Amino acid sequence: MSENSPAATQRDLWMRVRARLKAAVGEDVFTSWFARLELEELVDDLVHLSAPTRFLCSWVQSNYSDRIVEAFRHDVPDAARLHVTLRVNGQARPRLAPAPVVAAEPAEETPAAKPAIQAAVEAPSAAPVARLVQQAQKGDALAGSAIDQRMTFDTFVSGEANEMAFGVAKQIANAAINNTVTFNPVYIHSTVGLGKSHLLNAIAHAVSQADSSKNIVYLTADHFMYHFITAVQRQSALGFKEWLRKVDLLLIDDMQFLQGKSATEFGHTLGALLTGAKQVVVAGDAPPRDLEMLDERVRSRLSGGLVVPISTFDMDLRRAIVQRRADQATQRFGMHFPPAVLDYVARAVTSHGRDLDGAVNRLVAANQLTGELITVPLAEKTLADLIRARDAKRVRIEDILKIVSRHYKVPRNELLSARRSRDVVRPRQIAMYLAKALTSRSLPEIGRRFGGRDHTTVLHSVRKVEQMIKDDLELGQEIELLKRMLEE
Repeated sequence: MSENSPAATQRDLWMRVRARLKAAVGEDVFTSWFARLELEELVDDLVHLSAPTRFLCSWVQSNYSDRIVEAFRHDVPDAARLHVTLRVNGQARPRLAPAPVVAAEPAEETPAAKPAIQAAVEAPSAAPVARLVQQAQKGDALAGSAIDQRMTFDTFVSGEANEMAFGVAKQIANAAINNTVTFNPVYIHSTVGLGKSHLLNAIAHAVSQADSSKNIVYLTADHFMYHFITAVQRQSALGFKEWLRKVDLLLIDDMQFLQGKSATEFGHTLGALLTGAKQVVVAGDAPPRDLEMLDERVRSRLSGGLVVPISTFDMDLRRAIVQRRADQATQRFGMHFPPAVLDYVARAVTSHGRDLDGAVNRLVAANQLTGELITVPLAEKTLADLIRARDAKRVRIEDILKIVSRHYKVPRNELLSARRSRDVVRPRQIAMYLAKALTSRSLPEIGRRFGGRDHTTVLHSVRKVEQMIKDDLELGQEIELLKRMLEE
């Protein structure tokens, strides 16, 4: 690659921007929030970065957008907006270019967009959006979000906790292959790491392998929001909507992250697809009734389809997952996993499937790097921090609202309301404090979940409660009790 290539130029630009940010915020802040960011592309006035975790995406977007854009302006004067997307398996989710851009109305076109519009107009046959959907290659049809090639029905381990969801997913795939619709929409929900994304990926794989002409779109909620917002800003929202409504199978993951106008647009898209008898499969971490960012009509639509929960894995399913992953490692590396080690991992790692995968990977790495045989003592030593880190229950904001509402005898809807009476304000502030202390949600996201409040309101509540705890020993003990109730 020549040093003057676009990739080299972009790399040099990013190195200069990183240097400015480090000088501006200091080594510690830079290491915490900026070191793992990567520059994906510059499009018009939009800076597109990627980050390895959802929390980092949300935090940087909410707290450092202006500072990052300003650092870019030294080299790119037109830089005005920042978007941070999740990096999956080392790759950022690609931008959705085709339909939104070419569907922009001619009267609104900009010089930069003109070549794409002319190319669409001069090409023969169908209207631009329809033609792009019809001509989409197999890879393009699955390019909405990053697809994990390992997540197929063959690699999914089923048991009592997930067998209904597994069966429904296979039935949806078979129906889509045969151009029929059985349950619609289908909504799969569970806490993190129990296989929702695996099933959505598996459906997409099965259908695309059986019929490469199917128009399949798999989108995570944050990807859906990114493309909808970008389409609106480029005055091509109509094209984006038409592109979605012409798919044969729409799969939306991480529904709980959908916010604002994007949630409204999803509701319109859902209605159009259901009316046209197109299959829709959605996954989220809570039942439809708890998706407060969606309006009642959309929640009702989702509830009116087939709602499939995945429950916490029991010992038998955890053991089966560990056995499957160990068998795969044995085939690849020729190592031996004694039954006692498999039993220990299944008993000790009780959180979710991803941690079980991670536990086996750690044992494989320990064996490869040190030459030690895989034994229970090695597992105890290698997995100690993983087990400690996962001992605490994952607390959700919905759990906090329920506990605080019951403890203080304040209706949940009043905690989310604009009421300012003391009997409501104090429990609301305590609930916000607990959300900040016990969850990984950002301040803006906590504000949205508490009736659409600004992040500064959340910060004020957190600091207020911290001061009250210092001043009031009894209140401090009360809040510790609430914490224990939430973590049990």
